[in-house]
Amino acid sequence: MKKALVIGAAGNIGKPLVKYLKENDYEVREVDIKPAWRENYYVADITKPVDLVAPFDFGPDYVFHLAAMVSRVTCEQSESLCIDTNLYGTQNVIAFTKKYNAKLINFSTSEVYGPDLEIMNENEPVCPNNRYGLSKLLAEKLVEYEVQQHNLDAITLRPFMMYDENEDLGDHRSAMIRFAYNLYHGMPIEVHSGSARGWLHVSDAVRAIEAATKVNHYEVINIGNPDVHTIEELAMMICTELNADKNLIHFSELPSRMTLVKRPTLGKQKNLLGIETKVQLEEGIKRVCKMICKREGNK
Repeated sequence: MKKALVIGAAGNIGKPLVKYLKENDYEVREVDIKPAWRENYYVADITKPVDLVAPFDFGPDYVFHLAAMVSRVTCEQSESLCIDTNLYGTQNVIAFTKKYNAKLINFSTSEVYGPDLEIMNENEPVCPNNRYGLSKLLAEKLVEYEVQQHNLDAITLRPFMMYDENEDLGDHRSAMIRFAYNLYHGMPIEVHSGSARGWLHVSDAVRAIEAATKVNHYEVINIGNPDVHTIEELAMMICTELNADKNLIHFSELPSRMTLVKRPTLGKQKNLLGIETKVQLEEGIKRVCKMICKREGNK
């Protein structure tokens, strides 16, 4: 049985990834900074190397590194915490991964691209415009250096707009979840004029993440949905699904340090990972709205 260590296992991607790996015959250990107790779950701060000793001692074959300080706003507010977690923490994970001769699946972000590329291709120069994207790009460079200089076995994934109907609620979450929650409760939502994204359902995302274990040389790979929609379209579709008042949709200009349109190339996702998206936006919205109605209706 293959052994997997998922770091960041209590997050919105980590939780469904753990479930998917277990369903596909992996022995899994989980690591997260979030306090909890269950079998094979370890509370750890990746900036503290000693915290990683116990979870690594079962000798993983694969290390899925999802732990990070995320959000452009949070990373600007907590500058040192962002750099400590996303750089120093990543270096610690790399060191243990090398010690156990495991393969690292390094989770980056589409924010590394910045706002100037019309098409976001893995082979193009990148220029992030926020500290979150910068810190993750520097972490990518750490991984790449270790691959070239110390034979680290690794893959870097750059995800684009992942969502899950079961993810935690909150103002820090993606537009998909926030819009559905607010519109269900009759509260206004804010749409950035002209902005557009492709939306990757978590069920497709975890298939792509696991498939990265089978790529036998270092690659940087975008993962996402090629079907790009404006955020206005997203808002209107959610309004229709929830039978909400479309006057609740308010428009504003794009805030600083954001990217207006994210349009990735996904050839590597198809050709190297063997993944094409199954859940399209219409189906995803139905799932999200159904879960919001169930959650909030039971309160």
